[in-house]
Amino acid sequence: MRAGAAILGMSCLAVGLPVAGQSLTQDEALALAFPAADTIERRTAYLDDAQLERAVELAGSGVEIASGVVTYYIAVSGGQAQGVAYFDPHRVRTLPEVLMFIVDPTGRIRRTEVVRFAEPAEYRAPEGWFEQLEGRALDDALSLKGEIHNLTGATLTATAATGAARRVLALHAVIVPFGSSAVTPPMAQRPGAVRRPVGQSTGGPTRR
Repeated sequence: MRAGAAILGMSCLAVGLPVAGQSLTQDEALALAFPAADTIERRTAYLDDAQLERAVELAGSGVEIASGVVTYYIAVSGGQAQGVAYFDPHRVRTLPEVLMFIVDPTGRIRRTEVVRFAEPAEYRAPEGWFEQLEGRALDDALSLKGEIHNLTGATLTATAATGAARRVLALHAVIVPFGSSAVTPPMAQRPGAVRRPVGQSTGGPTRR
């Protein structure tokens, strides 16, 4: 596997706002995605070789998964999981982009946010482009050869974002299979697990 495409948790990330350079913390981004959550619980999955191979297979040709260490965030309201957030850093042309994907309890993308975009503004995907990812499951339609429209003059941006969506859903399918108690409170007791209220800082980066 080549480095540069792992799903990673980050504490301070630029959020995709209309003007380059504006930013929010990770906690603020999560709070925007889950405004009604009682808590947002941080978990880390450690995939074995078989699980990692399965995720690569599900993601499909051309989509890299460089690490089996995956940090994700479960939003809980009224004792029920509302969704799972993943932060996916990747390279577009020569500079990085970070996307936050919210996956609903059925394993479909509910929301996508540009959390960081370091490339020139003309290569940035408009907000409307990401709307076509909403409600998508991990199938053949989730590709530029399927039902995802390309971006004129920004093909690499569309390719990177679509690949990130497939990567997140593939990892989610391995970590949190549909119907699994992995998304059901209470949190499993294990070293390194953290439960925190919405908006409470983690106090440092969780990059691995």
